[in-house]
Amino acid sequence: MSTDNQPGIRRADGFTRRRLLKVGGLTAAAAAIGAIPAPFGSTDAHATEASGAEARGCYDAIVVGLGFAGAIAARELRAKGLNPLLLEARGRVGGRTWTDTFANQPVEMGGQFVDESQPLITAELNRYGIATAHGLLPAHAVMPTPDGPAPFSLAELQTRQGALLEKLFEGSKTFFPDPYNPLARRDLVREVDGLSLRNRLDQLNLSAADESWINGITAGQSGGSSTYGSYTALAQWWSLAGWSTDTWYRAQSKRVSTGMSSVIRAILADARAEIRLNAPVTSITDTGTSVRVVTSAGQAFTARTVVVAVPVNVWKTITFNPGLPAVHSTATQQGVGVANSRKLWLHVRGMTEAKVVSGAEGDPFMTVLSHSETPEGQLLMALNSKPAINVSNRAEIEAALRTVLPEAQLIDYRAQDWGAERYSLGGWALRRPGQLLAQLPAIQRPHGRIAFATSDIASGWVGFVEGAIEAGFRAADQAAGIAGAAGTGSAQAQRGLSTV
Repeated sequence: MSTDNQPGIRRADGFTRRRLLKVGGLTAAAAAIGAIPAPFGSTDAHATEASGAEARGCYDAIVVGLGFAGAIAARELRAKGLNPLLLEARGRVGGRTWTDTFANQPVEMGGQFVDESQPLITAELNRYGIATAHGLLPAHAVMPTPDGPAPFSLAELQTRQGALLEKLFEGSKTFFPDPYNPLARRDLVREVDGLSLRNRLDQLNLSAADESWINGITAGQSGGSSTYGSYTALAQWWSLAGWSTDTWYRAQSKRVSTGMSSVIRAILADARAEIRLNAPVTSITDTGTSVRVVTSAGQAFTARTVVVAVPVNVWKTITFNPGLPAVHSTATQQGVGVANSRKLWLHVRGMTEAKVVSGAEGDPFMTVLSHSETPEGQLLMALNSKPAINVSNRAEIEAALRTVLPEAQLIDYRAQDWGAERYSLGGWALRRPGQLLAQLPAIQRPHGRIAFATSDIASGWVGFVEGAIEAGFRAADQAAGIAGAAGTGSAQAQRGLSTV
């Protein structure tokens, strides 16, 4: 998609665009996908004279990474009177959220679902007048059986799987009475935080048939094996959603009508900051009085403070001087983002009704969900973790699809392998056993003049846009304090910023 008219972008090689839209000038209509081109571009034919700050390479603050956490941090720093420079490694903004176009429809290649149970993203949508929408309502479910995938009614899915989920998460209201403050009952969390999801499944002693109805969730969310993910990580999601089957399903049903990228662009318009794309950061040096940031192209920038808003898995690719604290260093080596995560959009014909597929542990697809209708058929969203599908191999994708929806004939597909993407090194975040107690709250604290912002270290919705927004508000408050600016952040964020 052409991006020659993108405002407010400066390339890493020094080319510039027009300044971002002035604060308050972004209307609900302009927030729509068709009104502000997406993604932000990275080409320009015109050079402009650098401002004084640009010529010195010195700024009030620098934000590294422009997903939701970085965008929120940038906007809030601007609101506190600071002038931030925004550096993004990719040629687009959005991080692990990215609205693309496929089969003439907007599709989310990364984060997708929002819900009213998530107050921070709800407030952002209301702020910019952006609506939500539902996808197709499935008519049937396809579930695992000892004889292979078979059709079931939605009522059967919700009743049987719902009962199993409630059994899986039994007791979570006791150890997560306030899921936004996951260590409120540290004493009780200590008893379960070392459990993997596999450990918890084994405790339930389910029949193989029953377990297959939920181990696709525990394994798929963990990256292919229930041994990877922490029981407390998934139990916290359940608690945040409201401790019930109905609210669990509801929290995974709504999408942003104009795409996640439209929200990012609205936030960045309010930040009114210089953005440099294609500027991966290789080193960050805290001198004690300022922070020096160097990109892979050798460009150096200095600021009073820096917000590192890249995934935890990526921290290890950046040289920090002095080195990271032990909790940060251990986290990036262990990983928090799910390494085995591939998202696919499948354009198919031959399906006469909308369906939802839930795989069992070891199946190629964790989920396949009818998303929307096209003139030729349907768009399906699918998630693959492990065993991995080679997303460059159409025949492999067709074979996996045939096992669960034999009537579906693949027209075309689009895929994103988040684990292989060097600026994410994983998809959504899901803590591993023991990481909750080992990391919080230390991993949320600044390191000298450096603050950290990513959904991977949220107190609440870890791995969701909601968690990224929470982390962005917190990091902006921390960075502003380091830089000597006043302000305590938006009141709407306080629920998401509870300390532990």
